[in-house]
Amino acid sequence: MKRQEVEKKMEESIRVGASSPVNGRQDWDTKRRRKIADITQALSVTPVDVAALRRMAISEGGLLTDEIRCQVWPRLLNVPLHVLDEEPEKVERENNKDYSQVLLDVQRSLRRFPPGMPDEQREGLQEELIDIILQVLKRNPQLHYYQGYHDIVVTFLLVLGERLATALVEKLSTHHLRDFMDPTMDNTKHILNYLMPIIERVNPEVHDFMQQAEVGTVFALSWLITWFGHVLSDFRHVVRLYDFFLACHPLMPIYFAAVIVLYREEEVLECECDMAMVHHLLSQIPQDLPYETLISRAGDLFVQFPPSELAKEAASYESMATSTFKDFDLASTQQQPDSVLRRRPRQKQSALESSPASSVVAVAQPSAARRFVRLAVMGLTVALGAAAFTLMNTALEWAPKLDLFP
Repeated sequence: MKRQEVEKKMEESIRVGASSPVNGRQDWDTKRRRKIADITQALSVTPVDVAALRRMAISEGGLLTDEIRCQVWPRLLNVPLHVLDEEPEKVERENNKDYSQVLLDVQRSLRRFPPGMPDEQREGLQEELIDIILQVLKRNPQLHYYQGYHDIVVTFLLVLGERLATALVEKLSTHHLRDFMDPTMDNTKHILNYLMPIIERVNPEVHDFMQQAEVGTVFALSWLITWFGHVLSDFRHVVRLYDFFLACHPLMPIYFAAVIVLYREEEVLECECDMAMVHHLLSQIPQDLPYETLISRAGDLFVQFPPSELAKEAASYESMATSTFKDFDLASTQQQPDSVLRRRPRQKQSALESSPASSVVAVAQPSAARRFVRLAVMGLTVALGAAAFTLMNTALEWAPKLDLFP
């Protein structure tokens, strides 16, 4: 969806849906109280209603507060309660092969801490950050530290504290982040290879322009491997995205990256068709993105163009994170695969392939029922807010060495 179209639709929805700022605030307060009650209910039943928690994490506003995240994030990652009670162990730093690089990265992470935080408090948190990283690596020798990993860990530390963060980061590192922690970047490159096929399905003009500019996908690398933690300055936006990603398939961050590029269509096409120019434009991520709309859009694109349909274009093998997701996925009855979802919609694929290259591709829309089932199966049931619902109904019918971290 173009930036101009998004802004126009938002203005229209505001005119129609909110008679005054006061009413709008009252509506949000009502929704907020209802969501808190729904989350409390989902946590109180036995077994915990994980499917409902996922819907709450994805829907407008996410999980709302860090206090709620402390209760829900462990459930989304299926971390056993007894693990949460374990005290983190200290790791010997001397002669540790990762310590020097981890220390350098943590020392450069000052901007990831709240402005105005006393130096003594921040330095204490940085020490805890080092301990978490080294402990996870020690307990999982198959994992390899990468530059940017600390950007994810610090988010968990600031939200959860050291004990909870250690348990959740270890689970995350062996599932969602597993591909990034290989000895080589082969699997990371494979995940990045999904970016252009997604863009091509939605906007062939932007895809062709980027291909002509030979910009590649390196501009999105730091987005992907830090879950946008390194590039977003507002911590509220970072944790909102973490709510979304923790409730979703491991490849959802690459869909969100594609949505950002598509949202900036006009800027991209107005840019000089030069690799350096386009790379510079795309690597400078805007800080005023309409996050809720883009989250909804990413969820829709995942349903319309699931990884299984893009795999041949991305690569000939399945990434570790994707292949282990079924083992990681929480076993609630709402999330059991349905055999009908295994059938590839060949008619839609054939229609897309037969479209003239010069024409604008109209994205085939699944029926509301089919879309809902698919979202539920993948833990992606998107409960849209009023403004986002208006937008999405209109547009989607519910359907050499680079210093990458300056």
